[in-house]
Amino acid sequence: MERRQAFQFELLPNGEQHRQMSRSAGCARYVYNKALALKKERFEKNEQLTRFQLDKMLVEWKQETPWLREAPAHALQQALLDLDRAYCNFFKKRAKFPKFHKKGIRDSFRESDPKCIKLDQVNSRMQLPKMGWVRYRNSREVLGEIRNVTVSLSAGKWFASISTRREVEPPWHPSTSSVGLDWGVARFYTLSDGEYRDQLQPLKKFLPKLAKLQRRLAGKRRFSRNWKKAKARITKLHAKIANIRKDFVHKSSNDISKNHAVVFVEDLQVKNMSASTKGTKAQPGRKVRQKSRLNRSILDASPFELRRQLEYKTQWNGGLLVPVPPQNTSRKCPRCQHTSAENRKTQTKFVCVECGFSAHADWVGAVNIKEAGLASLACSPSSHARNASCQEPTEGLVCASV
Repeated sequence: MERRQAFQFELLPNGEQHRQMSRSAGCARYVYNKALALKKERFEKNEQLTRFQLDKMLVEWKQETPWLREAPAHALQQALLDLDRAYCNFFKKRAKFPKFHKKGIRDSFRESDPKCIKLDQVNSRMQLPKMGWVRYRNSREVLGEIRNVTVSLSAGKWFASISTRREVEPPWHPSTSSVGLDWGVARFYTLSDGEYRDQLQPLKKFLPKLAKLQRRLAGKRRFSRNWKKAKARITKLHAKIANIRKDFVHKSSNDISKNHAVVFVEDLQVKNMSASTKGTKAQPGRKVRQKSRLNRSILDASPFELRRQLEYKTQWNGGLLVPVPPQNTSRKCPRCQHTSAENRKTQTKFVCVECGFSAHADWVGAVNIKEAGLASLACSPSSHARNASCQEPTEGLVCASV
């Protein structure tokens, strides 16, 4: 069984290495934007421009702009590959049309040749082209064959995401239990066995401090030194909120995937759940402010991220994740099977109008999710196992510095 995994570590570059990373990210951004502008121009003329033609043009661009040679050659080629993937995702309706990259927003570059990458885990350093040996915060062992390394800038710190591939034995889950999971706004999740975990809501916790920093930023002249300092404080706070949320979701998904062999979850459409109700000028929306606060709470709880992590962690542990339709999971009585919107009295209270059964609404939803999941497995036992993913995206499982 092949497992692809990414390990993320914080880099500790010196002054010259820091400047070289910034130059490499800037060169990759320049090539990406130049190629995107050229593809848009050709597209308006109904002309096609392939990635292989862009690779040939890259040689000419290096001669026209000599400072492009300061960046690793593979980093510039990978920028063209990223643009080609963005176009493919757009035409297959998986993403929006590619946008131009801006300085300071997701600055990154990728080294794709394993021969140019050396990792010294004993001395906590790695060798990258044009930069030499760079120290990093070594928090865990990197397993498998290195495929590529992506260097990115986040909140003023440089990180390296090492993508690996290795063969592992097919896992066998030590547990035989199955559980239904109901995600909610009041509780982060509730299991059908009665276990639950409250919401952490890091954004809500730091919202007063974030508003204070944003007010200070609004009173400063744009792009001045004090404006940049204030903006850096806001960026650092946003990174702290994201790291707290990521750590909380990882710990929750680890506990669930290790203790239960089969996990049933709702197939929630988070994009539709968090859609704005602002409307238009001709037809304005209703209760826009209340819906905006609800959307903030939904996105702060990261329901899609919880499912994404459970999907590959259950597979890695030898388990299975089964999504079920979310219709009427919180309205159906688990005792008499009566379904009615009146059963859900409040956000947390469930009282059946038919038989009088009462319980916590999230627990009732988790029980109904488990019953629906067992029924779907009985009808098609192989479909969910085939659709489950055993790969982890390149964002990485481990953050070495939070």
